[in-house]
Amino acid sequence: MDVGLRGALFDSFAPEARADLATFFEPVSSAAGEFAVREGDRERDMYVILEGEALVERGGVEVDRLEGGDHFGELSLIASRPRAASVRAVTPLSLLRLTPASLRRLTKERPDLVVPLLEVLIATLGEELSSMTDGVRALLRDRSLPRQRHVHATVGGVVEEVWIGTPVGALLPVTVDGHPTVAALLGERPVSMATPLSSDAVITPLTTAHWEGRRIYQRSLALLLLEAADDLGFDLSLDYSVGLGQRVRVETDDREAAAHAIETRMHELATDDRPLHDELWTLEEARAHLEESGDRAGVDLLRTWRQPALSLASYGRVYAPTPGPLLASTGPLTGFRVVVDDGALLLVYGPHGSQATPARETPADARHSRPPPPPLLDAALRASFHARNMTREPQRWLSSLGLSTVGELNRACIDGDVSEMIRVAEGFQEKRIGRIADAIHEAGARVVCIAGPSSSGKTTFIKRLSVQLRVDGLEPHGISLDDYYVDREENPRDAHGEYDFEAFEALRVDLFGQHVTELLAGQAVRTARYDFQTGRSSPAGGPELAMGSGGILLLEGLHALNPRLLAAVDPDRIFRVFICPLAQLPLDRLRRVHASDVRLLRRIVRDRHGRGTTPAANIARWPAVRRGEQKHIFPFQQHADAVFDSSLIYELSVLRVYAERYLLEVPQDHPSYTTAFRLLGLLERFVSIYPDHVPPTSLLREFIGGSGFEY
Repeated sequence: MDVGLRGALFDSFAPEARADLATFFEPVSSAAGEFAVREGDRERDMYVILEGEALVERGGVEVDRLEGGDHFGELSLIASRPRAASVRAVTPLSLLRLTPASLRRLTKERPDLVVPLLEVLIATLGEELSSMTDGVRALLRDRSLPRQRHVHATVGGVVEEVWIGTPVGALLPVTVDGHPTVAALLGERPVSMATPLSSDAVITPLTTAHWEGRRIYQRSLALLLLEAADDLGFDLSLDYSVGLGQRVRVETDDREAAAHAIETRMHELATDDRPLHDELWTLEEARAHLEESGDRAGVDLLRTWRQPALSLASYGRVYAPTPGPLLASTGPLTGFRVVVDDGALLLVYGPHGSQATPARETPADARHSRPPPPPLLDAALRASFHARNMTREPQRWLSSLGLSTVGELNRACIDGDVSEMIRVAEGFQEKRIGRIADAIHEAGARVVCIAGPSSSGKTTFIKRLSVQLRVDGLEPHGISLDDYYVDREENPRDAHGEYDFEAFEALRVDLFGQHVTELLAGQAVRTARYDFQTGRSSPAGGPELAMGSGGILLLEGLHALNPRLLAAVDPDRIFRVFICPLAQLPLDRLRRVHASDVRLLRRIVRDRHGRGTTPAANIARWPAVRRGEQKHIFPFQQHADAVFDSSLIYELSVLRVYAERYLLEVPQDHPSYTTAFRLLGLLERFVSIYPDHVPPTSLLREFIGGSGFEY
C-alpha cells in the first residue's frame, strides 16, 4: 500500500514498517499561496509533502524549494525550537503531519519504530549541520575557535566565572528600580541582551531610565508594529517622532479599525514573547529584501553603504536594518497604544518608552493589555497635533526638491550640484524669515518673544529677523531675560536642593513686565542687570533703553512663550515665535533622524571649538538640558504665532566633518560613550560635505564658525 511516506527519510524502513508508521501521521492540506508554517511560530509539528511544491522563505526571501517526498519541521519537533523559516505553498499541497502528541503515542505503542525514526531524523539534521558548518567555515575564512572555555564577567562589582558564549542578558536583572533592562553595556558600548560573551568584560544593565535605553525601547516597539501590520496585511511606514510617540502612515479607508487591529496584534505578539532574530546579511541580500518589501528609503541608503554586510533584525518575518541593539524578545513591550491621529495613526510609546514615570507593576495576565495613563495619551496627541502643523510646510518643500530620504540626499551630494542645493535650502529659510517679519509688521506687534530648545539657532535667527524687520521699516531692540534674575538667595531650589535657575520663579517677572510696559508707552527705561559672579540683582543697573514709534522689542529666553511672562501687556501687541529644527529625513522604513540628535550634534560642534567644552561633558549635560526644555518650552509651543523650522537639509553632511572627530575624543570608558557611539553610527550614513559653500549668514555658521554676524 502506498502510504505517502516516501523520500530519502523513509527509504530505510521496510514497507510494512512504513505502513505502520504512517498511521501516526494525519493528512492536512494548504491552498496555493497559503503558509503551511510561518517563521517564529511555536507549534512543533513535522510535515511530509505528498504532492505539490512549496517555497522556504526566511525574512520574506526565498532560500529553498520543496516538493513531493521532502519534509520539514523535524527540528521543531525534536528540539522544541520556534520556526526558523516559513513554508508557503506554490501549488496546492497535500501533507502528512506528525504532532508531538502523535510522537508520544508512537513511543508508547510502537517503541520499535521510534528509535529508527529518531535515528533517521538525527542523521538528517547532522548532515545539514555538517553542510552548514562547512559553509560557515568558508564564510569565516576558517577563523579559529575560542581557546578558552570560561571568561570573567564583572556585574555590579562582583566578578563571576561563566562559560564562554553566555548571553550577557543572563547575567543582568530584568528590571532596575521598576525600569526594564533593554540592553547591556559592555564597558560603555551598548549591545543586545543576546550577545554572547567572548572575553572578560564589565557588564552594566541599560534600562529605560536612561535616554539611550528609551531609544532602544522605542525602536523595538516600532519593529513590533511593522511585524503586526505585516501579519494583518497593512502597508505602513513610520513618520516623524513626536516625543511621546511616533506618527504612522497607513494605506486604509478605515483607520479606526486598523488602529484597533494593529494594537491588538501587537499585544498578542508581545504576550507570545517573540524572540529577536538579529542576523548579518550581505549587502546584496539586504538590498533584494528591502526592494521586495517596498522599503525605498532603505534601498536608497544602501547605495552609499561602505561595508559588505549589515545587520537586519526581526520579531518574526519582517526584517529591517537596525543601527544598534533591540530588545531580545517582545515580552517587555507593554503599555503602548495605537490610535487614530488625523489621517494617520499614532504609536504611543507608553510609560517605559517616554520620560513618564513607569506605572506600578500589574498582574501578569493584565500587564500586556493595560493602556498607558490617559494624560500620557492626551499629551502624545497634543504633541502630534503641534508637530503636524509645524512640519507640514517643510515636508512639502523637501518633497518638491525630490529629497525625501537620507539616501536621496546622499545621491544628490554625489551626483548633483551641492552649492545649488545649499543655496536653495538657505533661500527657503530666508524667505520664511521674511514672511515672519511681514506677519509681525502686519500684526502691529511691539514685542517679539522667541523661544526654542537648545541649539535651535535662536541667536542667528534673531540677527536675520532683525534685518528683515528693518526692511519692513521697524527698529528692533534686544532685551535679555538673563538680567532679570532674583537674588541668588531668593532663587528656588530643585528636588535635590540645588538652585533651579530654569524655574519661572527665578525671574523678577513683575519688574520685567513693568519695564516692558514703560518702554511700549514711549518712556526711557534704565534696564536691570544681574551679576552672575555675586548673584546679586540690580533693578536699574543696566543700559538705558528707549523706543521710537517704529521700535520693536526682541526678547529671547527659556520662558519667552509662557503667557505669564508678559501678563500685564496687551496680548495684541505680542508676537511669539517658536524655533526648532523640525523636518528630518527617514533613513529607512523603520528609522528617522531625530531632531534632538541634530541639536545635540550642533551643540557638540559649537561648544567644542567655540567654548572649550568637551563632547563627553556636553553629552553628560544633555539629559538635564532636555528636561528643562520639556518642562519650560515645549508645553507652551501652542502659544506661538509663528513657527520657524531651523533645520537645513544638508547640515548633517557638513556637521559630520567636525562632529565625527570630536565624538572620537570621548573615552570608551566614559558614560557618554554610549551616546557618542550611536551618533558616530548615525553620521556614518551621511556623505560628507565641506562647508566651502555655506554662506556666512547661514544659521549653520552659528555652530561651525565663520559667521558674518557678531555674537
